[in-house]
Amino acid sequence: MAPSDTGQRQTGSLGTLRVSRLGFGTMQLTGPGVWGLPPDRDGAIAVLRRAVELGVNLIDTADSYGPDVVEELIREALHPYPDDLVVATKAGLTRSGPDQWEPCGRPEYLKRQCEGSLMRLGVDRIGLFQLHRIDPSVPEDEQFGALAELRADGKVVEVGLSEVTIEQIERARQVVPVASVQNLYNLAQRGADDVLGHCEQVGIGFIPWIPLASGRLAESGGPLDAVATELGATPSQVSLAWLLRRSPAIFPIPGTSSTTHLEENCAAKDLQLSDAQFAVLTDARRQLRRWELAGRDSLSTT
Repeated sequence: MAPSDTGQRQTGSLGTLRVSRLGFGTMQLTGPGVWGLPPDRDGAIAVLRRAVELGVNLIDTADSYGPDVVEELIREALHPYPDDLVVATKAGLTRSGPDQWEPCGRPEYLKRQCEGSLMRLGVDRIGLFQLHRIDPSVPEDEQFGALAELRADGKVVEVGLSEVTIEQIERARQVVPVASVQNLYNLAQRGADDVLGHCEQVGIGFIPWIPLASGRLAESGGPLDAVATELGATPSQVSLAWLLRRSPAIFPIPGTSSTTHLEENCAAKDLQLSDAQFAVLTDARRQLRRWELAGRDSLSTT
C-alpha cells in the first residue's frame, strides 16, 4: 500500500533513525570490480556532496567497498556531518581482489571492522551497522551476538542484515533488534517479496540493492518505456517511483558516479504514478514471462 501523502512517501524510519526514503548507494564510487580508488576522485567527492544538497540523508556504504576507500571518501566529502545524516555501513565480507567477495562473520572480525569504520568515517557511533552476509561457517547466534554487543556498547545506533530469509531475520531478532534488511529487489527481480512483506508486518525497513535493474522491461515499447514516455521521465525514475509506491517499508539506495544521474534519480521522489500505471508495472514481470513462453521477441504492446 502506498503512503497517503507526499511527506510520508519521502521519509521513513529505520528503527529510531528518521531518514529520506530515497537514499544513495556508494558502491560505484570505487575502481573496477569495486576495488581501489575511483577513476575520478574529485567527481566522487562531488557526487557525495550533491546528494546531501539534494536532501538525501541516508548514505549506504561498506568497509568492503574499495576496500575502505568509500568510507574514507565519505569522511573527506561530508565531515563534519549534518546532524540528520545517517551513514549506513556494513561488515562481513572480505576482499582479495576485484569482484572477489568472501563472507567472514567471526565476532572478533566484525567488532574489529566496526572499529575501523568508526575511524575511517570519523565518528564515535555508526548510525546503521549491517551484517553484509551471514557467514555459513560461523554459528548465527555468534554473529548476531557481536552486533548486539556493538549496539549495547554504543558503537552503533541500529543494526541491519543483508541477503537474509524470514527465518534468519526472526532468529536474529531473538538476539538483537533489527532495524533494516537489505536484499536484492527491483521491478524485474522480486524474489524477496516474502521478506518485504514480513518487514512491513514487523516494522523493519527494507533496503533494495540494485534497485534500478529492469532487464527487458525497459526495452523500447515495453511497459516501463511506455510509462516513462507518458510521464516524461526516464525508466530509472519510473523504476524508483514504483519501488517507493510498492511499500512504505522500502528505502531504495540507487548509486551512481555521475551528478547528472544522481539528480535524475533524486527527482524520482516527486514522480507520481497513477493507479493504472502502477498496476501495469506491477504486472509487467508476469507479462514478460507470458511473452517469453509464447516465443515472442519483443515486449512492444503495439
